[in-house]
Amino acid sequence: MKRSDQGLGPDQVAYQIKVQGRLDENWSDWFNGMTIECENECDGPPITTLTGAVADQAKLRGILSRIWDLNLTLISVTQIESEKKFASIARR
Repeated sequence: MKRSDQGLGPDQVAYQIKVQGRLDENWSDWFNGMTIECENECDGPPITTLTGAVADQAKLRGILSRIWDLNLTLISVTQIESEKKFASIARR
């Protein structure tokens, strides 16, 4: 898992994006330095979680387009409400 060392800037919002499928930490740079964690589901496909700060809606759209380009199934996009919560997730 690649850890995100970046804090939230004044205009940034943190997101947690879940997709069906496996991505390893080597994809982090392609997804703007987001932290990537993959967990195996017992009865189903692996789930990958991308977590990190996003500068604006255009950057978020770019990340979602890259997920589309990889033909991954989007499970959820969740805005992380506070920098404290983001910091605790980024430390994992």
